[in-house]
Parts: sequence; C-alpha cells; structure tokens
Amino acid sequence: MSTTEKPRLGRTFWTLNVIEMWERLAFYNLRVMAPIYIMQADDPGGLHLTAADKGTIYAWWAVFQSILPVFTGGLADRFGYKRTLTFALSLMMVGYLMIALLRDLGFISNFWALFISIMTLATGTAFFKPSIQGSLANILTRANSSVGWGIFYWVVNVGAFIGHFLPSLFLVYSTAFPGPFYAESHSKEAWRNLFLASAVFTSFNLMLLFFLKDTPSGASATESPLSVLARTVRNIFEPRLLAWIAIMSCFWLMMYQLWDLQPNFISDWLDSRPAAELLRRLPDWAYNSMVGDTPRGPMVRQQVLLSFNALFIILGVIGMAWLTRKMRTLEAMLIGMLMATGGIVLAGWTMNVWLLIAGILLFSLGEMLTGPKKSEYLGLIAPPGKKGLYLGYVNIPVGVGVYAGSELAGYVYGHYGEKAVLALRYLAEKTPWGQSKQWDGSIATLQETLGVTRMQAMDKLVEVTGLDHVQATQLLWDTYSPHAHVWLPFAAVGIVAAVALWIFGRMARKWQDMNA
Repeated sequence: MSTTEKPRLGRTFWTLNVIEMWERLAFYNLRVMAPIYIMQADDPGGLHLTAADKGTIYAWWAVFQSILPVFTGGLADRFGYKRTLTFALSLMMVGYLMIALLRDLGFISNFWALFISIMTLATGTAFFKPSIQGSLANILTRANSSVGWGIFYWVVNVGAFIGHFLPSLFLVYSTAFPGPFYAESHSKEAWRNLFLASAVFTSFNLMLLFFLKDTPSGASATESPLSVLARTVRNIFEPRLLAWIAIMSCFWLMMYQLWDLQPNFISDWLDSRPAAELLRRLPDWAYNSMVGDTPRGPMVRQQVLLSFNALFIILGVIGMAWLTRKMRTLEAMLIGMLMATGGIVLAGWTMNVWLLIAGILLFSLGEMLTGPKKSEYLGLIAPPGKKGLYLGYVNIPVGVGVYAGSELAGYVYGHYGEKAVLALRYLAEKTPWGQSKQWDGSIATLQETLGVTRMQAMDKLVEVTGLDHVQATQLLWDTYSPHAHVWLPFAAVGIVAAVALWIFGRMARKWQDMNA
C-alpha cells in the first residue's frame, strides 16, 4: 500500500460496529432508567430501594462489568473473538430476562433479585467488551485508528441515543399492547416489558454473528487458561501502565455520575417546565413520551434531557476524531478531562434546564476527546498478540472509578442530595411538628422518628409548611444546597486526574513504547 492510499475499514469493521450499536441500545434501554427503577421515591412501579442500596448495586455492577475484562481480555485473545462474543451475548440475554422476571417469582428480596440479575448481565458484558474491542484493534492501523475509534464511539452513541427514548415508549405506551404485555404507565408490568425489550435487542446480535468473519488475534491457540491468567496479571503490574490506570480511574469516577447520579438529581431538582412548554407544539404521542406530569407540573423526562449527551456526540465525535487525528492521544485526553469536569459542574449546579443542557454540551465535548482516545491509546501501545488483553485493561479505570464513585454517590446523595431525605430533614429540623419528635440526627432513623416514609416526605412537607411542591423544592434547594454538596467532591477528583495526566504526558515523551 502506498503512503498516500487511504486504508479501507472493511466489512468486518462495519459488522462489529452494528453489533456494538445493538448491544448499546439494549444496555441504555436499561441503564438510563435503572436509577429511577431502583430508588426514586415517587415512581409507582419501582423498587424504592435507598441511595445506599443503589450505590452498592452500581459499585458491584462496575466490578463485574469492568474489572473482569482484565482477565476475559486474555481469554478472548486465546479462544477467539467470535466464539467469546457468542458466549457473552448469550449470557447478557439471560441477564436481561432475569431482571425482567426474577422480581415476580417472590422467593427472593427485590434487592437480591436485581443484584443477581445485574451481575449476570455484567459478567456477559465483561466478555463482550474486550472481544469486540480486541477485534477492532487488530484490524485498525496507526493510519486509520483515530477515525476508526471515532466511528466506533459514534456508533456507541447512536445506540445510546435511541436507548434514551425507548424507555419512554415502553413505559408510557405499554397500555397500547393488549394481552400479556398490557401495563399501566410505570407499573411493575411496564418495567418488565422494558427489560424484556433489551433481551430481544440482544438476540438480534446473536443472529448477526452468523455474518461476522472472525479476526485472528495473533495469540497462541494452545495456551492454557491458567497461563493466560498468569500473563494477564504479570502484564498489568507494569508501573507506567498502573499509573495511567490510576489516573483514568479518577476521571471515570467523576464521569459516570452524569449517567448514574444525574437521573435522580434531575428528577428531584431540575425545573424543566419551560422546555416542556416548548414541546407542547409536538403531536400528542411525541409530547407524552417526552414530558411527564409531576407534582411540580409537566417536566421533561430525565432520560430525554440526558439524551443530549449522546446526540451531541453523534453530531461531533467523528469530526473531533478527524481534527485530533494527528494530536497525541494523551494531550487530547487531557483537554477532554478539563472540559468534562467543567461540564459536569455546570450541569449539576443549576435548577435551570437550559444551563443543564449547556453543561451536557461541554461534558460531551470532553467525552468526545477522552472516550475514544483511551481505547486508541491502549490499542496503539499494545504488543502484537495482546490487543484483547490490553483492551481488557481499558475497562479497569471504568470499573475502579465507577465502584468508588457509586459508593461515594450513594453516601453523598443519600445524606445531602436526595429531595425526599432533605424533606424529612427539614421537617425534623425546621418545623415545630418535626422538632417535637426529637430526632437524634441520624439519617437512618429519620423515617422511623417522624413516622413518614421517603415516598410520603414531600407531601408531608407541603402539608406542614403550606407551600406547593414547586415552592417546597426551592425551599430545600436554598436551605441545603444539594448541588454544592453533591457535585463539588466529584469535580475535585476530576481536577486531580487532569493534573496527574498532564504530568504523565510529559513523562511519556521519554518512553517510546508509551508515547502515543
């Protein structure tokens, strides 16, 4: 091939991208609604678990989904990417079916039913990620890797964008389907239908595998699984690689909170009535899928607002990949970190819907630089025969970051951010009715002391204070400043990560094998 000829991406590249799109569509159909399903106090068909319960589930979800690829990446190299994808997708489909059905069997608590189901799904994802990313890394070259990974990230967000809107259709219009799929909006049955849809989407990928040509990994086909495990552990203890993983773990600790914590924050605090009023011009079916009635009036659904993240990336990520194709990956990631940190603060620092969208735009620009480049970086520095192994390592920062971030978010939001909890605190601390109950100051005893559940908290506050729900929400915001208590700790972690990456990037100029 001449140096002026543009490398072709080829049929296998595009087949892998279609598989990734369906997988992300199924995943985000679940993920964008999971925070509401797990803990939102005012959702009628949800599980009504606590913020701490949600934090525990998300933490272990991250461990299974993002730490296991450290080991499954080497197995994907050894046993073949196509074979590993078949196993992974089958296990993921079982996980979605368990989420949909296990709750109704009645022999296990809601927490453990969801926990076991999510861990099954996450284990399947742990085999899926390094398999598909290892396949891509083996067919991309330095000449086309920036654009190739940019296209891959674009496809990821096409699936994510569609996945943000499907829940509205399944949860709002379940009544349109007679028979066994009949459900009232946000009832247990509507949630079941939502999760069953993810299982169906995953089944499409199993059919697509018939058309996928396997990509040789270059790894030994006779190496034992124990030898693969030993090689995996040996490679990861390279000090410079560990430093990069630690830096990126801090970044993803902050990054994931836009997706995992912001849904609850938006549902609790954001005033999106101005945007909902603009959407009244749409046909009724579209308006009802994007706007929901709340005690504070019509509000744009949180998943619709967060879909701007995927939309912005769809519009810009390929162009950003082209613009940064000659930039060092470490420099691009540093710029992305700073932009994403600013975006997450702006998005969480307001009750104004337009400022939220501006924050999501800034966050998305940062993600366009950091997200694809992290995979490109490890793909470029990975030795031959170890692409899947190194692309398994790329998930470690996500796993470590999301584990720590979920535990932190569970505590911080459960104590200082959740509106229902702050309503109970206000009743106990600021009203004569609550002060007579002699609360001991512990969040764990709030409901028992007041005799009011989290689900009843806002209605009780409205009753005691004589305010309406809009005024009561503003009162809690002004009194307890949930935006500062929730988002400043995560922003601080993002800034530390950016400074550390700047130092790492300067040192990497001296390392030929790590300077990419």
